[in-house]
Amino acid sequence: MTHHLTALIAAYGSWLVAVIIALECIGIPLPGETILVTAAIYAGSTRELSIGSVIIAAILGGIAGNIVAFWLGRRFGYALLLRYGNYVHLTPARIKIGQYLFLRYGGNVVFFARFVPILRSYAAFFAGANYMPWRSFMVANVAGAAAWVGMDCLIAYNLGKEVAELAGPVGTALAVAVIAGFILLGALLVRHEKRLEVAAELALPGPLRPVRAKRGP
Repeated sequence: MTHHLTALIAAYGSWLVAVIIALECIGIPLPGETILVTAAIYAGSTRELSIGSVIIAAILGGIAGNIVAFWLGRRFGYALLLRYGNYVHLTPARIKIGQYLFLRYGGNVVFFARFVPILRSYAAFFAGANYMPWRSFMVANVAGAAAWVGMDCLIAYNLGKEVAELAGPVGTALAVAVIAGFILLGALLVRHEKRLEVAAELALPGPLRPVRAKRGP
């Protein structure tokens, strides 16, 4: 795969990196981190591509992709939660707990999700679906994109192919850690659900906000 990505990068440049990362952040299963690392290695080994252009393009792609995902979550994800939540035991009280958690901790979720392959694709969508405040989301979105891209690019640019050899095992380890984290988080939420319900109601009193009606023709 790396060989094919290198050929595509050589042909289309940094903006291919931006497009792939943006699409991955929207939820399309594409190798965003792989192409980012590959582009940085290509820039460092051939000098035919500026590492600065790779960093800028990747940050912009990540920010744009998350904005689209956030809008999709706000526009359609919340309605899906209300309509089909009961089928997966998401009661109105649990939906409000989700909104409360994103109100309090959403910035950390959006920021650190950048560094985790699975979460990177869906964190912004869930932030939108849970009505995370827009300003808080954008701060975390921009900061997370800059930190993730900057770290990955500078390490890959300076260490070269050694990073590519580690990418697979590290990605697998992160995926296993994410799955374990979700299981642990689910257990903690169930254990403290009543306390969270009270806290969520105090922070967000009243019924859940209605779904925005569609405009007529």
